[in-house]
Amino acid sequence: MVSYGDVLKVPEFRALFCGHSLTIAGKTMQQLALASLVFAATRSPLLSAVAFLAGLLPQAIVALTVMSLADRLPPRLALTVWEAVRAVTLCGLAFGVLPVWAVLLTILLLGSGDAVAVAVRQALLTDVLGREQYVPGRALLNIVVGVMQILGFAAGGILVTSVGVSGALWVAALAALGAAAVSWSGLRPRPSRGPAGGAVRATWAGNRTLFADRRTRGLLLAHWLPNGLVVGAEALYVPYAGDMAGALFVAAGAGMLLGDVVVGRLTPELRGRLILPLSLLLAVPYLAFLVIPPGPGALVAVAVASFGFGSTLGVQERLVLAMPERLCGQGLGLAMSGMMTMQAVAASLTGTAAELTSTGTAMALAGAGSLVLTLALIAHVGPRWRAARGGAVPDLNPAV
Repeated sequence: MVSYGDVLKVPEFRALFCGHSLTIAGKTMQQLALASLVFAATRSPLLSAVAFLAGLLPQAIVALTVMSLADRLPPRLALTVWEAVRAVTLCGLAFGVLPVWAVLLTILLLGSGDAVAVAVRQALLTDVLGREQYVPGRALLNIVVGVMQILGFAAGGILVTSVGVSGALWVAALAALGAAAVSWSGLRPRPSRGPAGGAVRATWAGNRTLFADRRTRGLLLAHWLPNGLVVGAEALYVPYAGDMAGALFVAAGAGMLLGDVVVGRLTPELRGRLILPLSLLLAVPYLAFLVIPPGPGALVAVAVASFGFGSTLGVQERLVLAMPERLCGQGLGLAMSGMMTMQAVAASLTGTAAELTSTGTAMALAGAGSLVLTLALIAHVGPRWRAARGGAVPDLNPAV
C-alpha cells in the first residue's frame, strides 16, 4: 500500500503540496475578511453568506464551457500566472474603496479563474502521481485544506480583529504570490495534455460522455450535493456566531483534517464501505442547530460533522475508476467545480432561509437536506457499488 511518505518523495508533488497550501491559506483569509466586510456594511445574513462563497458561483458556467482547458493548458505556466493575477486583485480589494456590489463582482471574476486553476491542478496530480498513487496524494491535498483552514481562519480572525479587513487581504495577497513562486520553481514545464483550440466543443463532448454513463453521473451528483448543503450551513457561521465564527471555522477545519488523515490511510475496500456512514455523519449533527446556541455544543457538532467530509475521498476514488482515462482531468475538474457551484447555491439558499427564519434553523434545514440527498444517492455511495458491471473495485493502492 502506498504511504504518505512515498507520495511526498516525489519532488513535483511537494511543489504542488506547498503551492496548494499557500493558496488555501490565502483563500480562507480572503473569505473570512470579505464576509465580515459585507456583513458589517449591510447587516444581511444573505449577503454575508453570498460574499463568503460568491467566488464559487461561476464554477458551473466554467464547467460547461471551458473545463477541457484542464487538459490543454501548460500547467506550470497556468498556475503561476493565475496566482499572480489573484495577488494583484487582492491588493486592489485591500484598499477598501470598492462598494459592496463591486466587491461581489470581483469575487465572481476571481471564481471563474479559480475554477480552471483547480482543474489544472487536479489534472497535473494524475500526471505527477499516476492513478495508483492518486488517492493518498489527493488525501494529502485534502489534509492541507484542513490544516490551512485552521491556520487561515485563525490568522484571518486575528487579522480582521487587530488590523482590519484590509490587513487580512494584504496577507492573502502575499500568500498568492508565494504560491506563484512555488509553482514556477517547483514544477517542470509540461506541454498541454490535449490539442490547442476548440475548448468549448471539447468540453461539451467530454461532459456528454461523462453524464451519459449512469455510474459517473451518479458519482458526480454524490460529489456535489450532500456536502454542498453542509457548506451552505458553514456559510452562516458569521451571522450565527458573530465574533465566535472564527472558532467554528477552525473546528470545522480540524474535523475535516482528522477525517482525511484517517480515511486516506484505509484500504480501498474499507474506504468504500464507509462512504455512506460518513456521509450521514456529515449531515446529522447540523440538525442540532435547531436548539443549540453558539458555544461549546456548536463547536463539537461542527467538528464531528466535518469528520464526515472524509467520504469525499471514497467518492473521488470511485469516480477515477469509473470515468475514461482520457477525460480524467476534465472529469475531476467537473467534480470540483460542480461541488463548489453547489456550495455557492446552497449558501444562497441557507442565507435566504436565515432571512425568513433564523440562522440556526437554516443550518438545521441544510443538514436535513444533505441527509435526504445522501439516502437518494445510496446506489452510488453505498457499499454494493462496483467499478464495472459484475466486477469488483480494483485496488488503487497496490503494494509497492
